[in-house]
Amino acid sequence: MSTEPGLGATPGADEAVEGDESTTAGRATGAGGAAAADGARPAGSRADGTDGADSGLDPTGEEPGATATAGGAPDGDAAEGAAKQSEAEGELAAQRIERERIERRKAEKRAPISSGAGLSGKAADLLAAVRAVEGGGRPAATVFTAPEPAARPVPVAEPVHRPQPTPATAPAAPAAPAMETIAAARAVLAEGGAPESLAAQAAAVLGEGADTLLREDPWQLLRVTGVRPDQADGFARALLGAECAPDDERRGRAVTGWLLEQAALAGHTALEMPALVAALAQRAVPAPESAVQDALAEGEALVFQDLLDPGAPEPEDDEEERPVRVLVGLERYALAEESLADGLARLVSSPSKDASEPWEAAAAAAAGGAAELAAAVAGHGLVLHTGGEAARAEPAALLAAARGAGLRAFAAVHTPDARRRLAAPSADAGADTDGTEDGAPAVGTLAGLLSGAEGPGRDAEGALDLDLLIVLDAPQLDVEGAAMLVEALPDGARLVLSGDPSVLWSAGPGRVFADLLAARVCPQIASRRPDPGPLGELVSGIGAGELGQVEAPGKEIVIVPVRDAGEAVHRTVQLVADSVPRAIGVPAEQTVVITPGHGGAAGTRALNSVLKERLNPGPGRFGGFDPGDRIAYSPAPGRTVTGVVVNADADGLHLSCSGTPVVVPKDRVEQAVRHGWALTAHQAVGGRWPAAVVVLPGDAAQSLSRPWVYTAFGRADRHLSVVHGVEQALPKAVAESLPKPRTTRLPFLLRTQVPPTAGV
Repeated sequence: MSTEPGLGATPGADEAVEGDESTTAGRATGAGGAAAADGARPAGSRADGTDGADSGLDPTGEEPGATATAGGAPDGDAAEGAAKQSEAEGELAAQRIERERIERRKAEKRAPISSGAGLSGKAADLLAAVRAVEGGGRPAATVFTAPEPAARPVPVAEPVHRPQPTPATAPAAPAAPAMETIAAARAVLAEGGAPESLAAQAAAVLGEGADTLLREDPWQLLRVTGVRPDQADGFARALLGAECAPDDERRGRAVTGWLLEQAALAGHTALEMPALVAALAQRAVPAPESAVQDALAEGEALVFQDLLDPGAPEPEDDEEERPVRVLVGLERYALAEESLADGLARLVSSPSKDASEPWEAAAAAAAGGAAELAAAVAGHGLVLHTGGEAARAEPAALLAAARGAGLRAFAAVHTPDARRRLAAPSADAGADTDGTEDGAPAVGTLAGLLSGAEGPGRDAEGALDLDLLIVLDAPQLDVEGAAMLVEALPDGARLVLSGDPSVLWSAGPGRVFADLLAARVCPQIASRRPDPGPLGELVSGIGAGELGQVEAPGKEIVIVPVRDAGEAVHRTVQLVADSVPRAIGVPAEQTVVITPGHGGAAGTRALNSVLKERLNPGPGRFGGFDPGDRIAYSPAPGRTVTGVVVNADADGLHLSCSGTPVVVPKDRVEQAVRHGWALTAHQAVGGRWPAAVVVLPGDAAQSLSRPWVYTAFGRADRHLSVVHGVEQALPKAVAESLPKPRTTRLPFLLRTQVPPTAGV
C-alpha cells in the first residue's frame, strides 16, 4: 500500500482502482406593454389597431348624423314641436341620411388605395412585400418568418401566489446591434489594425455611433472584454498617428476604468487610491493621480473616504482629522454594496425580540441540530449558519418546521443539483421539503426566485411573499446578487444565510458571507454536525490547514502519482472510463473531473476533448455538441450549471440540467455552453458527485490554495481520486496559501448603520 506524502496513509492507485483513473436558468421576462403583450387594447381602440376617434365613429359606435333624431327627451316648446312631427317627415329624413351614407361609401370604393394605410400587422407587411417585388426590390427578410412570441410582463400590481415551475429557458440576450453599426465598427477596427472579430462586441458595448466614438477616442476599445492596454495603445497609434501620446487624458481615463473592471473580476468592489495609482504607473500613465481625477470628473468612477475606525470617539481637537482610507470604485458595485448594507440593517432591526406564536411553534418543532438555529431565527431578522455538507440538514429541518407552523418559508440554492439534494428527505427535517400539502415547492434556485420563475411570487408592494428565506451556499453570493435579494424581502421577514466559509468565494465582486461573519452584527450558529467518513475527515483537516493521514479502507480516497501533464490526462481518462466504474461502482456519468484551469495541457479544454472522444464520440453536429455530451452551461457570468445535451432544433440547443429542461438559443451556444466532463473548482462549487477525480499537474502548483483544495476535494460524496503531480506543493498550499484578500466596503458600511447592540 503506497503512501503519498502529505495525504497520509491512503490506498495506492494499483491496489485501490487497479492502476487506472476517474473525473463533471433565470428566465428573463419582458417588462414592456402589458396591454400589448396580453392582446388587450386601450379603451376606444379597434381590433385592427386604429383608434375609434379616427375611424369616423363616435364613442357610441355609430356614424355621425345617425343619432340626429335620437337625442334625449325634449322639453318645453321643443318637445311640443317634436310631438307634432309627422311620421312621414321622419321617414323622409331617415331616407335622406341613408342616401347620403350610401353615396359616401360608393365614393370611397371608387377611390384608389394609395398606401394601404387601412391595413396593419401581417397584412400591411405582406402588401409592402408585394410592392417591393413589383418594383424589382427584395421584401424584408422578416415578412415570411413566424413572429416572435410577445414577452409576458412581470405582474407587480397584484400578488402572484406560488406559480408552478415551468421549463427553464436561457435568458434573453440583449438586442443585437444593427448590422450597419457593426459594419461601421468593423471598418474602423480594420483601419486601426484591430481584429475585425471584435466589431460585434464593440458595437454592443459602445452602441450606435461606435465607429465615431472609436475614432474620437481609440482607447474606448478597452471597454471590450479581453482587450489589453497594450493592444488599445497599438490601435490608437494606428488611428491617431503623431497625435497619440502616453500622457493623453483619454488614455488615462480608459486605463483607470479598465483597472477597476479587472479589480471587479478579481473580486474587489473598490480599490484603495494608492493601489490604483501604483497600477496606473505600472502601465505607463505619466500622471496617474490626474488620470484618476479625470475619471472621477467624467463620472466613470466614484471616490469614497471611509473611516478606519468608525466606532472611535470624535477627537477633542476640531482640527485633528480622523484617519480614513480613500477608495475608488465603479458606480454599479458601489451602489450595490450601499444598498446591501441598507437592506441588511433593515432586516437586523425590524423583527421584534419577542417571537410571535408561529415562530415559537417552529422553534419548538425543530429537533436535533436545527433547534438552536430555529431559536435564533425566532427573534432575529438575520442569522448566519455555518457548516459542511452534512450541516445542510439543519436549514432543511428549519424549513420543514417553519412551513409546518404555517409560516411562508422558502429555501434558495445556487444550482439545480443543490435544489435536488436539499429537497430530498432528511433525518432532521422529518418531512420532504420538496413541497407541502398544496403542492407548492419549498426549494428553488436563487436565480429562479429573483426572476419570478420559482418561489412564492411577490406581494402588492413587489416584495417576496415570505416570512422566512433560507439561502444555502451563501459564500457564492456577490454584492449585486445579495443586494437584489435583500431588497426583495419585506419588513419583518427573516433571512438565514447558510454555507461553508472554507469554500471558494463568489465569482462576482465582494465577499458578502465572509464580511458578515467578520462584522458580527447578527447571531452566528456553527453546526456541530461533521461530514462523515474518510472524505469528511480529510476535508475537515484541509479546512483547518492540515493535510493529515486518513485511513480509507473502503477505497474512499486514492492517490495516483504522475510525472507530467500528458500522463495526468491519460490516467484521468482511464479512471473515469474504467477504473472507478469497475472498482468503486460509480459510472462515468456520475464522476466529475476537477482541474485548476481551462488552459494548459491538463486544463478543462484538453481533458474534455479526450473525455468526449472516449465517452461520447461524435461529429459535434450541434455546434460542436452531440446528444449525450456532458456540458457546463453559464446562464450568467460567474454562474455554472451542469447538464447533458438532449438535442437541437431551430430554437437552439436543448439541455437537461438536473432534470430541468433548458433551451439555449443558437447565437448564445458558443459563449454560454462548454463540454462539462471536466470543470474548474469555481465551476464545481455548490455541486456534489458520487465520485470526483482532482487533477493536479505539475504546472498547477502556483495556482493552488487552501480554499481551492478544500472546494475540489469536497465535491466527492463517495470516492475521491487525486491525480497527483505537484509533490510537496499540495501540503504547502493547504498549510500556507490562504484566500487572496478582497477590498470591499461592506464591513465599514455595516459598522456605521447597524447599532452595536444588534450584534450577538
